[in-house]
Amino acid sequence: MQSSKNRLDELSNEAKRTTLILEKAERVFIDQLIKDGKETGIKSLISKMLDIYNNLMIYDWHFPGEYYYGISRVAFVNIELINVLIQDTPKEKLCDIGKKMGDILKVSMEATHGFDASKQENWPHVFKRLGVQGFGYFYLKDKYLLIKNPFLNEPLIWEGLIDGLFSVKAKAKTLISPFVFEIKSSELIT
Repeated sequence: MQSSKNRLDELSNEAKRTTLILEKAERVFIDQLIKDGKETGIKSLISKMLDIYNNLMIYDWHFPGEYYYGISRVAFVNIELINVLIQDTPKEKLCDIGKKMGDILKVSMEATHGFDASKQENWPHVFKRLGVQGFGYFYLKDKYLLIKNPFLNEPLIWEGLIDGLFSVKAKAKTLISPFVFEIKSSELIT
């Protein structure tokens, strides 16, 4: 027979259960995300929310919708406002703008987390940080980079951003989301 102390130790190592009570509007919203294919299910959504919460360093928040991420200030922005800026930018400048964005992200990643985004062994960490910051979800398969749910819908900006951040040469294979980019030249991709 087990002692009561041993049984308590066993129970404390078991999974803990938490009940989340959602308002009706929140349940409708989550159901719609799942129906639209933006989320695979409630468990994965809650896991993602906890992961994001864990990585945002909530103590760095200053105002609603704004926090500091290492050397960078991050704010929640309405994507339609960004699209207005993109639409009025000449197409021939989009790749250069993306490259500058990638260069800034590279410096931010290195200064904040200490990893070099140009080294492929660090890419999973970079992908995770980009997901937490709302850029989208990044996956590498052979010489192809897939971006699901990108917050920017302009492939030329992404080409430049990928070039600047990862120190590679990327070429868009799709013009609408989800984006697929072929990594054209890099010593990193074998």
